[in-house]
Amino acid sequence: MLRIDNRQARHLWLSVQGLARTPTGSLDLMGVIRGLGFVQLDTIQVVARAHHHILWSRNQNYREPMLDRLLARDRAVFEHFTHDASVLPMEFLPMWRRQFRRKQAQLDRAGWFRGLPDATEREKIKDRIRREGALSTHAFDTKVEGVREMWARPPHKKALDYMWYSGELATCHRDGFTKVYDLAERVFAPEHADVDMDDAAQVDWLCRAALERIGVGTAGEIQQFWDATDLAEVKDWCAAQPDLQEVEVQSAAGNWQSALAPMDIEDRLEKVSAPTSRLRILNPFDPAVRDRKRLYRLFGFEYRNEMFVPKAKRVWGYYVFPILEGDRFVGRIELKADRKAGTLTVVNFWPETDARWGTARFGRLDAELGRLSRFVGVEDLHWAPQAAQKRAP
Repeated sequence: MLRIDNRQARHLWLSVQGLARTPTGSLDLMGVIRGLGFVQLDTIQVVARAHHHILWSRNQNYREPMLDRLLARDRAVFEHFTHDASVLPMEFLPMWRRQFRRKQAQLDRAGWFRGLPDATEREKIKDRIRREGALSTHAFDTKVEGVREMWARPPHKKALDYMWYSGELATCHRDGFTKVYDLAERVFAPEHADVDMDDAAQVDWLCRAALERIGVGTAGEIQQFWDATDLAEVKDWCAAQPDLQEVEVQSAAGNWQSALAPMDIEDRLEKVSAPTSRLRILNPFDPAVRDRKRLYRLFGFEYRNEMFVPKAKRVWGYYVFPILEGDRFVGRIELKADRKAGTLTVVNFWPETDARWGTARFGRLDAELGRLSRFVGVEDLHWAPQAAQKRAP
């Protein structure tokens, strides 16, 4: 059985995540998105929204309006739900049909949309969009009835979201970060929307595409990548593939774990080079760190998002960015941008215990903070006292 040592595994992971190369040069934005498979959307803008930061981390010539143009003007991407709200390449639409049905069935079973307007009322909303054009939730005025619970939404919002999940409506553009809905047939490119692919072919594509983007992995990791299949479906698929092999992957702690890989994995490993030594500040929602178990297993880096953790229970901070250098995570940093004031503040900073932070490494961090400042359009960088004292000689 082929054994992949920990350094090889790290290099492979960073390569398939688009983080092995220096993030410069000509920008092929659709190529970046296709390579990742999807880009998670998130509303929080402490520095930059997650989707923009994720793309910038792969190529620092990226700027925020570029993704909006792909969605609203070029119709090159569409929005839907993987493990969370995401943008996907429009050409993936034929393989995503099952996800529309799957999400609708999941929501129906879970009773997630209690108080959902019935089919007749939902059709009235579609008729209004058909007549008036694309509308956001602000175009409707139904109210939450009864006790106002957390996450309670008015009936029209439930109807719009339900039809978005089921693929009847689609995001045609965003106004700020407000989703604007249109009929799916007016958003989805017909050359992809009209392709009829049977369910088994969709499962096959989803599994192969997931494995391509994680390099090696278990059936569970293949399933989790898109979250558009069930684990049983993935296990059945794995068992039926003659072109997969079982390998063992070494963890950061030195242990070995079984995983699945393509038959040409040795050729792929030979083509993988050591990652750039450039220091990178990654977003908390970056796909390279999203699977916390895999992250810890490969890099020995224990990390969690704490923005929804009560302040008193946080170990680190509200919005903390992992710091990657080469094939190691060497620290974490809490940042906050004030675009109106033109400032980026280092709220706090924590070096990893096994990473020596000297003048050269802090210089590389300062350079990356400068690049990040320019990306979000601020000029002044400040270190808060509690952060500054950690870099004092």
